[in-house]
Amino acid sequence: EVQLVESGGGFVQAGGSLRLSCAASGFTFDSYSVGWFRQAPGKGREGVSCIGSDGGTLYADSMKGRLTISSDDAKNTVYLQMNSLKPEDTAVYYCAALHGGNCVEWLKRHHYWGQGTQVTVSG
Repeated sequence: EVQLVESGGGFVQAGGSLRLSCAASGFTFDSYSVGWFRQAPGKGREGVSCIGSDGGTLYADSMKGRLTISSDDAKNTVYLQMNSLKPEDTAVYYCAALHGGNCVEWLKRHHYWGQGTQVTVSG
């Protein structure tokens, strides 16, 4: 069964950090562009960060300088380190994967989605 499983969300005070994990089962990430979207209540979906199958990376302007995306091929897991979190970062964060492509294409289409993990930042 193909599955993306996110973890690492939670409750943190403003200025704190979280590391999100996205683990794949049923396929391997090495030929995929993988990253994170988020959606806050009443707002649209926003692409947060991506690591492309070509090795490129993408970071949302709203979070640039506060994020680092990385992958561990041995664990078939992609990580998103989020620092200096703000209350406006509160959202459900979803992992998404596109076979091949790059991060620009990943913003537009995906093959797999995770169920999401809640991130809540208190002010």
